[in-house]
Amino acid sequence: MTLWEAVLCGILQGLTEFLPVSSSGHLALAHAFFGMENAESYLSFDILLHLATLIVVFTVYRKDIFALIPAFFTLTGKIFRGNFRFSSYNEMERMVLLLILATLPLVAAFFVKDTLEAIAGYTRIVGVILFLNGILLLCADRFAGKEKKAQLSPRGALGVGIFQLFAVIPGLSRSGSTISGGMLFGLSRKNAVRFSFLMSVPAILGANIMNIPEAFSARIEAQTLGYYLIGMVAAAVSGFFAMRLLAYISAKEKFGFFAYYCMIIGVLAVVFG
Repeated sequence: MTLWEAVLCGILQGLTEFLPVSSSGHLALAHAFFGMENAESYLSFDILLHLATLIVVFTVYRKDIFALIPAFFTLTGKIFRGNFRFSSYNEMERMVLLLILATLPLVAAFFVKDTLEAIAGYTRIVGVILFLNGILLLCADRFAGKEKKAQLSPRGALGVGIFQLFAVIPGLSRSGSTISGGMLFGLSRKNAVRFSFLMSVPAILGANIMNIPEAFSARIEAQTLGYYLIGMVAAAVSGFFAMRLLAYISAKEKFGFFAYYCMIIGVLAVVFG
């Protein structure tokens, strides 16, 4: 790996993790373009890039995340006392429960991990899925409206979690799928973006924890580690601007630009893959 490859992959991860264009798909294409086909050698690099974007989420949504911690314990106390009424929980307690329900479907991803890694090695398949991701974004815009709910129902949260489960397929955007799912189940585009970002915390943590033993069993040279750290900085900086950009766009515009971008990249990947 060269310095410029590390920087480019970091920028790609930061931008595509939060913009609805699929970080896994873009990283798979980047690995193929630079001849980085050995997934085991670069798995630790991808984990570090995801960790950098996770730090960005904590930075931007620190107030929400810190408010969720005490809400988790008060919610747990109410449940142990036999209070199972969703309407009796306060806003942050409901958010904790909704995030748990939305994360549950991801457990199924553990059983298809090897298949997903194999798909990432086929550029043309990734291209087709990127094209489908663009179609999903166009369809999601049809459900966006001004009069929408501020918070999901438990059933809606589980539904958005299923959207997130499908997004483990390389080329299908996690943020794009969960935002689309949120709008489908009644959230405004702005609230769907917020819920999607909060959902990314347990999703990224869980994926990284699952891959850590395999990733760090490989030796990493000192110079390569330095490149990895530079890639993390690039991912964090680009991720911060991507989050701000998506928050601005979600309040002002539709996602048509991202949809057409995914379609174009998908077609190019299929033709030149």
